Amino acid sequence: MTLNPKKLNVTERLTAKVQHNELVFMLDGEKVGAAKLEDVFGANFHSEPNFELNAQQIYQYYTETTGQDARYTDCDEGGWC
Repeated sequence: MTLNPKKLNVTERLTAKVQHNELVFMLDGEKVGAAKLEDVFGANFHSEPNFELNAQQIYQYYTETTGQDARYTDCDEGGWC
């Protein structure tokens, strides 16, 4: 039997999570590596309009519904909703 080292591109399978001022990259629960937030989210970081980077934290802007829930139900002519 021969063991041959191979290389597999797993880029699309990576996930990332912020932990202790680092962006930690994981693959199926195994740590791949990490980058400091100030390096990743430096001056060249561009966020989508509803997200903001502030003091090494990422915030999302959203619209909150308050008060009674207004509901609309589209029923057919037979009364089934």
